[in-house]
Amino acid sequence: MKTLTNQEINSWDNAHFLHPWEGMADHGQLERTSIEAANGIYVTDQTGRRLIDGPGGMWCVQIGYGRSEMGEAMSEQARQMAYFSPFSNTSSVSARLAREIADRTPGDLNHVLFTTGGSTAVDSAIRFIHFRNNILGRPEKKIVISRQKAYHGSTYLSASVSGKERDRLWFDKADELAHFLPNVNPWTRPADMSVEAFCDARVADLETAITTLGADNVAAFIAEPILASGGVIVPPQGYQRRCLDICRSHDVLYISDEVVTGFGRLGHWFASEAVFDIVPDIITCAKGMTSGYVPMGAAILSDRLVNEISGKNARGATFSNGFTYSGHPVGAAAALKNIEIIEREGINEHVREITPLFQERLRALGELPLVGDTRGMGLMGCVDCSADPNASDTLALDFAIGGRIDAHCQELGLILRPIVSMCVFSPPLVITEGQCNQMFDILAEGIRRTTDDMVREGARLPDRMR
Repeated sequence: MKTLTNQEINSWDNAHFLHPWEGMADHGQLERTSIEAANGIYVTDQTGRRLIDGPGGMWCVQIGYGRSEMGEAMSEQARQMAYFSPFSNTSSVSARLAREIADRTPGDLNHVLFTTGGSTAVDSAIRFIHFRNNILGRPEKKIVISRQKAYHGSTYLSASVSGKERDRLWFDKADELAHFLPNVNPWTRPADMSVEAFCDARVADLETAITTLGADNVAAFIAEPILASGGVIVPPQGYQRRCLDICRSHDVLYISDEVVTGFGRLGHWFASEAVFDIVPDIITCAKGMTSGYVPMGAAILSDRLVNEISGKNARGATFSNGFTYSGHPVGAAAALKNIEIIEREGINEHVREITPLFQERLRALGELPLVGDTRGMGLMGCVDCSADPNASDTLALDFAIGGRIDAHCQELGLILRPIVSMCVFSPPLVITEGQCNQMFDILAEGIRRTTDDMVREGARLPDRMR
C-alpha cells in the first residue's frame, strides 16, 4: 500500500470520512491534523512532529500508546480464535474478563453486559431498566432523569438522555423518556450563593423532579460522577451520595456513567464508591477498559436487579438486547492485558501520586486573565476561558478563543480538546511529573499567546481583561 501525501490525506478525508460532530457548514473544507504514529503519551502527525496527547485520545488511552504486549495479546487471540457468537456460545477469555470486572466493582454489581462502547452501554442499561419494569408490571415507570451538560452517548436512547444543548438542536429525541435537571457546575452559581447552598439546591432539584413527575413514572437517574464532555464539571462535595439516597427513598435506580472515570482516571478501578461513596445499581464503562486499543464497553448490573426478574420471576421473558460483538474475544483479550498492566505497574497508585501536581498546575492557570475557571479531579482537567458562564452573546468570541489556544498549543507541541472555549484534557495515566509540567507550561503559553493575539487585533475581550 503506497504512502499517501499530505495533500491526498486531506483530500480523501474531506471527500469520504464523515467525522463525529462534523460541522456541516465546513464539510469537505477542513484541514485536520493527521495522526500517523503514537508512543507513550505522544502522538506523531503527518509531518513527523511529536505532540503530547492532552486528551489521551478521547479520555481513553490509560496505559499509553505503543504497548507491544497489548498488540501481542490481541494478535494471539485473533490467531487462536477471532470471533465467537455470544448468542449461543461463550469463551473462556470473555468469561474471565467478566469475572475480573465483577471483582473490581462495588457492592453486588456482578453481572456484566458487554457492549461495543460507551453509547451502547448506556443504551443497554436504559433498555434493561425498561425491560425490568415491564416484567415487574410497572410499564409506566420509564422516565430517566439526567442533567444539563451531561453526555451519555450517540445512540437514540443515550443521546436522548444527554444534556449538551447544542448537540440536541437538530436531532429527534425520545423526549417523553427524559427529564433534565439544571447545571450542577458550582461556577455558575449566583455570586451571593455559597457552594453548600448551591449543592442543597441541586440535590433538591432531583427530589422535586421525582415528586413532580411521580415516582411511579421515574425509572432511573443517570449521572456521570464528573460531567466529562460537558466541561469536566465537578459537582459539589457530597452531591452524588445525597442523590443516591433520594433515589433509594423513591425506588428510582441510579446509573453511574463511568465511561470516563472508570479504569483509573481518578486513581481507582471505579470511582463510584472509592471516590464518591456510592454503590449504584448500574455502572456503565468503556474507553479506559481497553485503553482505546480496541472498541469495547459494558453495562454492569447489580445481582438484585437481575435476580428480581430471572428464574421463577422471569414470566417467560427474554432480554432481547445485545450485539454481534458482545464480549468479542479480541476485545476481551485487550481488556484483560490492560487490567494486567494497570495492576502490575501500579498505575492507579501512580495517578493518586501525581494528581496533586496535576491539579496544582491546573489551578495556577486561573491566574491568567483570559481564564474564567479551572476545575478537575484526578487526571481530568478543564480550563474554561468563557467570558461569562451565564452570558448568551459571547459564543463567537468563545469559539475564537478556543480555536486560537488550540492552534498555538499544537505549534508548541500539545494537542488539546477544545470545546468552544474550554480546554479539556485527560492525558494518558502514565504521564510523568516532568511531562505533566511540560504540558501545563505549553498550555499556559498557548493561552498567553492567544491573549496577545486578541489585544493586538482589537477583539472584544472579557471584562476582567479590560
